[in-house]
Amino acid sequence: MYDEARAEQERLRALVRAESAPGLRLDGTVAGADVAYDDESGVCAAAVVVVDSRTLDVLDRAVAVRPVEFPYVPGLLAFREAPPLLAALDELRARPDILVCDGYGVAHPRRVGLASHVGVLTGIPSLGVAKNPLTFTHGEPGEERGSWAPLTDAAHGDEVVGRALRTRDGVKPVYVSSGHLVGLDDACALTLRLTPRYRQPETTRLADRLCRDALKSGIPR
Repeated sequence: MYDEARAEQERLRALVRAESAPGLRLDGTVAGADVAYDDESGVCAAAVVVVDSRTLDVLDRAVAVRPVEFPYVPGLLAFREAPPLLAALDELRARPDILVCDGYGVAHPRRVGLASHVGVLTGIPSLGVAKNPLTFTHGEPGEERGSWAPLTDAAHGDEVVGRALRTRDGVKPVYVSSGHLVGLDDACALTLRLTPRYRQPETTRLADRLCRDALKSGIPR
């Protein structure tokens, strides 16, 4: 099973485009995606919340609660989270212009993290905004909001795979990477647009809350 998953990642990797698509809209609709787990029941809830990127007003939302069908394996998280996220995306009234995943895009050992994986499968331009740098390294960004430092892969000649981006003055950075059809400059610009008050994008915060609420209300105890 794991060998097949890695082979599928290599197939998808060849399809990833880590540059912005012509006509990409940073001022359109942005969907945040997140997944929460209930280990006791063996189910997960995937949530997608769509906002207007200019106002951050919520326009749509959807949740999919599913059994967990793939174990947690480092580097293969997309096979655990993509199926419920795809189900939630299917419930939206309209396709969002951009998808922001709570995780990684090309900042992944095989350059195809969750954001890239879902982006290729759906064709939705995507990026990843993660809380931690996985196995990659970076210098210290400046203390001011908007400062950044390259996120690099030392095992592959310090290849740049993303950026450590400061979204709040003096607060720990987030880790931004292209997913699919969104270049790194645009990914960082959108991340800053989505973080007017908090370290994490508002889309991620809303999706996190929605999937956790779905687990609390939808699972019998």
